[in-house]
Amino acid sequence: MDLINKIKEAGVVGAGGAGFPTHVKINCKADTFIINAAECEPLLSTDQYLMREKSQDIIEAINEVANHVGARRRVIAIKKKYTEEIKSLQQSLHKNGASIELYLLDNFFPAGDEQIMVYEVTGRIVPEGGIPLDVDTVVSNVGTMVNIKDAILGKAVINKYVTIIGEVNEPKLLRVPIGAAIIDCIKEAGGAKEDDYSVVLGGPMMGRVLDQEKLKDQFITKTVGAVIILPKDHYIINRNKTPIQHIINQAKSACIQCRYCTDLCPRYLIGHRLRPHLIMGAISTRTIEDEVFQEAMICCECGICELYACPMGLSPRIINAYLKNYLRQKNFRPAKFDGELQANEARDYRKIPTDRLMAKINVQSYSHQKFKRAYSIKVSSVGIPLKQHIGVMSEAIVALGDWVEEGQMIGRVPDGKLGANVHASISGVIMEIGDIIRIQEGDGG
Repeated sequence: MDLINKIKEAGVVGAGGAGFPTHVKINCKADTFIINAAECEPLLSTDQYLMREKSQDIIEAINEVANHVGARRRVIAIKKKYTEEIKSLQQSLHKNGASIELYLLDNFFPAGDEQIMVYEVTGRIVPEGGIPLDVDTVVSNVGTMVNIKDAILGKAVINKYVTIIGEVNEPKLLRVPIGAAIIDCIKEAGGAKEDDYSVVLGGPMMGRVLDQEKLKDQFITKTVGAVIILPKDHYIINRNKTPIQHIINQAKSACIQCRYCTDLCPRYLIGHRLRPHLIMGAISTRTIEDEVFQEAMICCECGICELYACPMGLSPRIINAYLKNYLRQKNFRPAKFDGELQANEARDYRKIPTDRLMAKINVQSYSHQKFKRAYSIKVSSVGIPLKQHIGVMSEAIVALGDWVEEGQMIGRVPDGKLGANVHASISGVIMEIGDIIRIQEGDGG
């Protein structure tokens, strides 16, 4: 079986983002292959652990993928402050004899945005509405490389390393079966310090906010890298719970057209024609079909505009997300811009230091919670979504009452469709089949 089919069979998807199926992403040719090792979201430390403990696997996977895509230049883009991780990678590079470059990044957000990373490493600007492959580059991340190494060895993606941090009694880095309940992961970290709390799945800037009462049916997936427990009245929680109409009304009444949201926008700074301040100004005077609102389609939703830049506490990111959803429902797709793009000459002076960002969003008190090891946990039941990726839902290939073994495929992507296979993360009995397949641990076979 060739590399692409091994990766497809194992169900590998992008571990650090939206979950794009990796067998599709790397089925191409490119001059440059970049591994995103920035882990730029505040508080997260999963990729740092993997670089310390699995550097050899990462290097071997990089070589396999780079050879497949024909990459002349092979780069690990990593923050220069990750000194232990850099040392570990250097040792593995020396042992392996691999021709892979370590590109050292400053500690800014969002260094890990793939279009920002492409510009940092290559100087190339991904076109508006485009992808890195448009500039002869492929970007993947550390966790994906670890999963690719496992796929080469015939192992499916059935576990996930997850940072459990924030208002918990024993912050931990956990290795958990995919489909484990979020609540069980919080319990493994000593439980929440407060009775009334909310969580962020992912990083504090771009993660998904959930209230405590909605956690009952929430499970670890292939793309969840962190569970951040925060007080229910935390700034990040309140911001994400504000109704969209209220956010629009705030913009209509309070936007002062200062331009800070635009001047600090990372996509604007690499030359994209995204001007959040114009969108905020237009929301009160123009119809939603106005051309200016189409600029929202190239927003990466990093959150700098609302959580750092705006002096009025407004939410350009949420408005952009609302506009993107509306335009997609109208089947609007941004055309790739064929003109010449030029990065802003002030870009280097407008990068947002991560430490200042953490202070601004009030999470700096958790930044001391560092992890030297990962704790593997076992669970007696899992709920495994058939869609943990971009594309169509996988089709169940098991029946109620079936006994399945750990690592056995339970959902297959339909032929010719974009998607990813899904596997049992524990051995047990199939108890429910729907959008989620529930497995209960048992003794039979």
